[in-house]
Amino acid sequence: MAIQGGSMAISIIRTGAVVGVEPVAVNVETHISNGLPGFVIVGLPQAAVRESRERVRSAIINSGFEYPSGRITVNLAPAELPKSGGRYDLAIALGILVASGRLAQQLVHQGFFFGELALSGALRPLTGLLPSVLACRRNVRNWVVVPAAQASELYRLNDSRVFCARSLSELVGQLEQQSLQLLEADPLSVPAAPVVTEKAVDFADIKGQDSVKRALEVAASGGHHVLMSGPPGSGKTLLAEALPSILPALGQAEALEVAALHSISGRVRAGDLWQRVPFRQPHHQTSAVALL
Repeated sequence: MAIQGGSMAISIIRTGAVVGVEPVAVNVETHISNGLPGFVIVGLPQAAVRESRERVRSAIINSGFEYPSGRITVNLAPAELPKSGGRYDLAIALGILVASGRLAQQLVHQGFFFGELALSGALRPLTGLLPSVLACRRNVRNWVVVPAAQASELYRLNDSRVFCARSLSELVGQLEQQSLQLLEADPLSVPAAPVVTEKAVDFADIKGQDSVKRALEVAASGGHHVLMSGPPGSGKTLLAEALPSILPALGQAEALEVAALHSISGRVRAGDLWQRVPFRQPHHQTSAVALL
């Protein structure tokens, strides 16, 4: 949304944050007024967000757009939510372009925008993008723009409302021509984030321990919990590592939930791991706080 009148212009661009594992919608409100040139960001921004002033300014100029000479005030709402990281760069840049009249407000209506800006205007990948995109898709009228570098992380969504761009200038051109690039990726493409690796142990390769293996098969078939107790070296950990190999593959919704948790940690769950039940092995002396 953009509101203009007299000597003021206000725009609202939508983006999102992740609090723990929960996505939260964030409105980037931009106001450009007459006065001495300045750029202020309010709404509990942490250091990385405050530094976005310089990234956004350089990205706008190096993308070939005119940077407004008035006083710029950016509010990240809700104000009580602490904001961190560079995930708001793209939304702030678009808010400035809309408030200054360079971009029509109706072109960004119903859109959510995610991406960190390089000084050149290129879009860089983010952590925790997948849960934010999943939350944005709940409203059928919403659509999402993400960095093209994260196509390998999001291509399994197979959603016609998820678009991508490589730079600020490319995105503005797509918006003006109303020809956003649909997010697509080859499953074998190289992801922008580290890929999750898990050691695979086949249940069929374990010899002996027939009674324990039978108990695990019953638990896997019925979806029951299992508690194994025994002396060190009896094979408890190995049997636990092999259990996922006989569990059914995750459904699409379950696989997306697991992938969203990996996305928050800045890693990509790709390839044959996509629908495999994850295995975690905390150290036996791990405290409750460290485990959480």
